[in-house]
Amino acid sequence: MKTNFISLLLVAFGVYLNAQLAYPATPVKAVIDNYNGVQITDNYRWLEDMKNPEVTTWFQKQADFSKNYIEKISGRDQLYNDMKYLDELKDSDYYNAKKSGSNYFYTKILRGEKVARLYMRDSSGKETLIFDPEKYVVGKVYQIQDFSPNKGGSILAMGLAESGSEVGETRFIDIKTQKLLPDVLAPVWGGISGWTPDQKSVLYVKLQNADNTSNDMLKDMRSMQHVLGTAPSKDLEIASRIKNPMLPIKPENWVSVDFSDDYKYMFLDIGSVKSEQLVYFAPASEFGSAAINWKPFIEYNDEITNYEVVGDKVFFLSHKNAPQFKIGVTEMSKPDFKNAKIIIPEGKNLITRLTATKNYLVYGVANGMNTEIYQVDGNSLAINKIPLPQGSNAVLPLNSREGDEAVAVNYGWLNPYVFYDLQLKENKIAVSKLFNSKAVYPNKDEFMVKEIEIKSHDGTMVPLSIIYPKNIKMDGSNSLYLEGYGSYGISMFPYFSETIFALLRQNVIVAVAHVRGGGEKGEAWHKAAYKNTKENTWKDFIACADYLVDNKYTSKEKLIGSGMSAGGILIGNAVAERPDLFAAIIAEVGCTNMLRMETTPNGPNQIPESGALGNPEELKGLIAMDAQHKIKENVKYPAVLVRTGMNDPRVIPWMPAKFAATMQNSSTSGKPVLFYVDYENGHFTQDKNVTFRNYADMYAFALSQTNHPKFKYQD
Repeated sequence: MKTNFISLLLVAFGVYLNAQLAYPATPVKAVIDNYNGVQITDNYRWLEDMKNPEVTTWFQKQADFSKNYIEKISGRDQLYNDMKYLDELKDSDYYNAKKSGSNYFYTKILRGEKVARLYMRDSSGKETLIFDPEKYVVGKVYQIQDFSPNKGGSILAMGLAESGSEVGETRFIDIKTQKLLPDVLAPVWGGISGWTPDQKSVLYVKLQNADNTSNDMLKDMRSMQHVLGTAPSKDLEIASRIKNPMLPIKPENWVSVDFSDDYKYMFLDIGSVKSEQLVYFAPASEFGSAAINWKPFIEYNDEITNYEVVGDKVFFLSHKNAPQFKIGVTEMSKPDFKNAKIIIPEGKNLITRLTATKNYLVYGVANGMNTEIYQVDGNSLAINKIPLPQGSNAVLPLNSREGDEAVAVNYGWLNPYVFYDLQLKENKIAVSKLFNSKAVYPNKDEFMVKEIEIKSHDGTMVPLSIIYPKNIKMDGSNSLYLEGYGSYGISMFPYFSETIFALLRQNVIVAVAHVRGGGEKGEAWHKAAYKNTKENTWKDFIACADYLVDNKYTSKEKLIGSGMSAGGILIGNAVAERPDLFAAIIAEVGCTNMLRMETTPNGPNQIPESGALGNPEELKGLIAMDAQHKIKENVKYPAVLVRTGMNDPRVIPWMPAKFAATMQNSSTSGKPVLFYVDYENGHFTQDKNVTFRNYADMYAFALSQTNHPKFKYQD
């Protein structure tokens, strides 16, 4: 009786503390689901109806509550200004570059601007502003998603989307007059998939609608042909699940058609989140026929993740019997991937970043910290290492259809992006005259990087990157920001970020956990935290956090954990299993309710990675990775900030909303749980003002929970 009485007092005290925060009320309306005999209660199913006025009002109240709370934290504006200061040390940022004929086309943001504009530079070096998205629709912020000039560069196709929504429309610019053509293709994600051989029409993928709350948005997409100057209603359907019932196209698959660089072949890519590709092909001469005879090209069991056609050869990157990947080559006239010649066998380090120019194949070999870049002559198959500096390196061809011109980019945790012009024939590099912006970051030499491996729960060694000020004392008194991802085989190679650099300048240690589910150690690393083995993702993260605490980099009272998107599985489960381990967590646009993911617009697309509800074995993995139902009432959880973007087409906003509601009504620690709702953002945004404000707010909130001297909540 005495024990029960004390427990009740503690619960009441926790509820009292939470009540002091006066969260907007979130009623519990329980729905009990039966998942193959496992009953799970969903208290907030009603929040999924985002067209319900009760739900839209709740979102706005939560947004206002979070805004009012965060505005009372000192240091927040200074952190935002520091991010802008660091960013404006450069005169510009380049986002994309392509070449057609003698003209270069590229997007860049000049110092002080919000979003990238589209430019052209001709052979004389004259630069011309082609398109300013801020002037496209008065009062709205559009962003250039992608662009593609036709052969000769007389017309350019450009994808536009508003406020980070990613789904928008494709417009066309007459380069000579710099005026928009009347053609409007919508709804699309990105831009076009290619120009037809006569350069008079384009191929593009048409979506059902642009409503990110509609379950039909990403279903039964169609590859279409649009002839410039004609009405979009007359566009021809090239491929789709309905048009091609004999092909293995699922309702959720991306269906994209394009031509080979020499216009001899057409390729039909049946896409999903699977890293392995499924591709069909046909002679380009069949284009325009009522029924194209699509033949198998690449099948899933080839385990090919990328391919490039160079001349009459097909180079491919595969992990079939080679977890660290291998590169093979076969003939385009008679492709045979099973008996192909292997030119780069599997080695100790990861083979990655396969791309090509007209005559050369380019690939990377990564050891975790550095990526070395090599070229392969498409004719002789001779291999040479490209003499780039140490760090993360990648190569960007400017026009593989016309030539070998390319740029490389080098960067690292403490090294800003530097572009190099590549002369592949001579195997020479030079700092790019066109794409570089000079910037010297203050105090950069005051920080250092440590790359280590730590032992996880099952003895597996997990890479951990730690970036910190050289003079900092390892006595457990430091605030530390730890992030992780761990999905789709995506590797978190070293990268440079002004937001992260701004954290370092606050004497905050930054760490990145390279957990299983990513691709840092090859395909075996990916599949070691995939579907029913997904728990290794968050258990690796927890092991990294424990290591950082045990070795006095930080303490539990100073540790911040963060996960974004699919990283929501990681951070949601980490806090559910170890609420004692963190002072604060940040869950950005996170997948925290995986049992309901399949019901969302982008959900069926995730089945190859996460599993299907209808598969009894894969259902077990989905139950294990659903963080929302693991949050328990009357538990002392750390401070929590959950962010969503209302224009997000990838993770529907109600999913983070339900996680925030669950945490607000469950935690008895008295620490704040904020639902940060951004109406100007999607999954992410190019708009720097929005991005820097988001991160300044999130970091300031988290640091205030670690008792950082510069960030204090002042009611």
